[in-house]
Amino acid sequence: MDFSAAKPRRVSVAVPVGKVMVGGGHPVVVQSMTNTDTADVAGSIAQVQALARAGSELVRLTVDKPEAAAAIPHIRDGLDRLGCDVPLVGDFHYNGHTLLADHPACARALAKYRINPGNVGFGDKKDRNFAQMVEMALSHDKPVRIGVNWGSLDQALLTRLMDENQSRAEPLETRAVMHEAVVRSGVLSATRAEELGLPRNRIIISAKCSEVQDLIAVYRLLASRSDHALHLGLTEAGMGSKGIVASTAALAVLLQEGIGDTIRISLTPEPGGDRRQEVMVAQEILQTMGLRAFAPMVIACPGCGRTTSTTFQELARDIQDYLRTRQPEWRAAYPGFERLQLAVMGCIVNGPGESKHADIGISLPGTGELPAAPIYVDGKKVGTLRGEDIGEQFKKVVEDYVRKRWG
Repeated sequence: MDFSAAKPRRVSVAVPVGKVMVGGGHPVVVQSMTNTDTADVAGSIAQVQALARAGSELVRLTVDKPEAAAAIPHIRDGLDRLGCDVPLVGDFHYNGHTLLADHPACARALAKYRINPGNVGFGDKKDRNFAQMVEMALSHDKPVRIGVNWGSLDQALLTRLMDENQSRAEPLETRAVMHEAVVRSGVLSATRAEELGLPRNRIIISAKCSEVQDLIAVYRLLASRSDHALHLGLTEAGMGSKGIVASTAALAVLLQEGIGDTIRISLTPEPGGDRRQEVMVAQEILQTMGLRAFAPMVIACPGCGRTTSTTFQELARDIQDYLRTRQPEWRAAYPGFERLQLAVMGCIVNGPGESKHADIGISLPGTGELPAAPIYVDGKKVGTLRGEDIGEQFKKVVEDYVRKRWG
């Protein structure tokens, strides 16, 4: 894919998080978060491993109580035994300074600490608790994420900015003051961490909101004021298509403008739903924008009155399933296969044209068309498939192509 229409990537400071580099021109990193009870070691290991296999390059876990902190090193050890070396991030609120101090094994096992400046404490305790967490990061050589969230914004800072705004000759809208408070909380906290000795290449900032336009406005402002690596995410995005669409609408604008070094899609899962969906959506956003390649893409038409047969729909679904089953083996044997593009089209109107644009394309016969399916490889017609086993014939074409191009 050509991404030449996008603005150049914002230049940020690169931050090592375990084996993963965030920012500094490195590819945008996909991350996710468990929803298990972290104290449930076996359950947490299983979910972290599933998220990592799905493509999550960082996985965050809640560390909210002594039992959770005590579990972290056991989770790390269990993952290592399984050969899963995904970096773990600790999500701390309210009592992180205490948990890190009381559980040094947890502090060592985590690859990064998330600090929310809005709830590390109040008054003098806020400064002391924040400093203690930064000092723990320094002593264990860990990066931190200054994770501002407008749902838990520093109320003292917000109140002060609101008061200042009221004294202006022309006060700003309340929404604009909120944006300023979110950005200032992140920048001031990062500055304070640096004053305490934490290098800039150990700091990532996020400034999450739950409304699309607010998120875009906040990150544009933040990107203009800081060269820190930025974590993107629409917080509390919602469930199902609403959460997916809202997250995509916000992040696509920012990524197109070159803003963002790592992303998470905060979907509310269906009861008993698959947590891996947020990883898949993040990957699909980055891949459809041409920023990264994770898996072969299948282009398929939506169907219309010309395609009353379900043949092309069944083949498109069959090919998607086939690609998923082949990915583990292809990943090991054929580096670069992720860039493969297939077209499964349903009639003669756009079928041949779309097939020519893809690496491999098949144009299935629509209603009333001849029972033949021309195949195109690298833009050229190479043959025509006929018979009841068109799907199996097409898979063989794909297998041969992958082997010859990336083998």
